[in-house]
Amino acid sequence: MEEQFSFKNLHSREYSGHKKKVHSVAWNCIGTKLASGSVDQTARIWHIDPHAHGKVKDIELKGHTDSVDQLCWDPKHPDLIATASGDKTVRLWDARSGKCSQQAELSGENINITYKPDGTHVAVGNRDDELTILDVRKFKPMHRRKFNYEVNEIAWNMTGEMFFLTTGNGTVEVLSYPSLRPLDTLMAHTAGCYCIAIDPTGRHFAVGSADSLVSLWVISEMLCVRTFTKLEWPVRTISFNHTGDLIASASEDLFIDISNVHTGKTVHHIPCRAAMNSVEWNPKYNVLAYAGDDKNKYQADEGVFRIFGFENA
Repeated sequence: MEEQFSFKNLHSREYSGHKKKVHSVAWNCIGTKLASGSVDQTARIWHIDPHAHGKVKDIELKGHTDSVDQLCWDPKHPDLIATASGDKTVRLWDARSGKCSQQAELSGENINITYKPDGTHVAVGNRDDELTILDVRKFKPMHRRKFNYEVNEIAWNMTGEMFFLTTGNGTVEVLSYPSLRPLDTLMAHTAGCYCIAIDPTGRHFAVGSADSLVSLWVISEMLCVRTFTKLEWPVRTISFNHTGDLIASASEDLFIDISNVHTGKTVHHIPCRAAMNSVEWNPKYNVLAYAGDDKNKYQADEGVFRIFGFENA
């Protein structure tokens, strides 16, 4: 189904609270809360009502002793969130109280984290190209695997039977899960693959690369069916909307591209003032959160993120 959606009269709102730049933004499973992770060593939880105005309450998650590089919500629980930090720990938090409920000390600086779609396992990638799978209930490592190539973003498919690794060699490694046996190596790009997104309907996945392209793949056939060519810089972050009909991608280009998945055509550009680190669509509405390297006029980090999709700014 083609998505007919007009972005013409929509605006962005800015949210500030962090003291340094925001690395990662993520919505909870029902789209009511947004989490932001920052170089200031904290994560924050924001209650976002797409139809409301006024001051937004936020809760600070304190405890990490290094940058919070990535975070992800429990796909089945709207108040549980996991954070990965350069301090070598992974933490599980209750977003209502702001308290850390579980903590695991791993072997390296953690840069990527993702939940299995059924909420039972969390995968963490570190700077040393090591993958750790944690059992969420016990919050203890179940598998550890070190790779002899650069591993960037990681993801499960929607059924949890396949696990994807994007690599610095321009490939996507497809492993079976839970055995982690190699199933396929996809020659996806001519330069390193940085990010991966799984379409929530389970049909497609997309890969963003240092070659400035985004490739779209059909999961059932492992075939590339389209490339998006609007960006000119390495693609840092990509996200599908809730229907799987739109894809947002961003880089050091000073706009976020929103394209139609089925036609490849751009439907909107959101202007930005800096390189982007994270874009993520709300799981219920066409509302996009995004965060980048924004600086103020004194060249200090602004620590802001924005949300696009409001009818009035």
